[in-house]
Amino acid sequence: MHIATKSSKIDISSEQKTEIVSKKCSEYLKKGDIIFLFGEIGVGKTTFIKYFINHLQKKNNLTQTEVPSPTFNIVNEYKINDLIIQHYDLFKLKDSNEIKNIGLFENYSSIITFVEWPEVIEEKPEKRTDLLFNYEDNLTKRSLIISSTYKKKLMDEFK
Repeated sequence: MHIATKSSKIDISSEQKTEIVSKKCSEYLKKGDIIFLFGEIGVGKTTFIKYFINHLQKKNNLTQTEVPSPTFNIVNEYKINDLIIQHYDLFKLKDSNEIKNIGLFENYSSIITFVEWPEVIEEKPEKRTDLLFNYEDNLTKRSLIISSTYKKKLMDEFK
């Protein structure tokens, strides 16, 4: 059984701080990685993914695209040269049976998979990275805790 390693609590109260953390994470997350994003509405999950994707686009001299939440269409896909990123939002799904038809975790070894609202998934992959976004101080501040069963270098980045 894998043991998750957790980062320290990271202050992401400003959008600039969220961008910095996301950019650092983009250096460690690679094809085959599955990232679960936990947290309330508006706490910064989609913003984190937007900066992640836009950083990789900029790094590869590509036009930075809009990265909206895929709440209504369940998944958005982004191609950055030979890298595909799938961004799932499971907020509208009511139970795990609805997951069977959306292609979640199919071909995951050749893509990066981000999943917002993963609580509905009953059988979660052991090899994954969890991002726990929280509101602090009566919603005036936000924080992030990163945990992973296998990304030790990423965890060391935020200790």
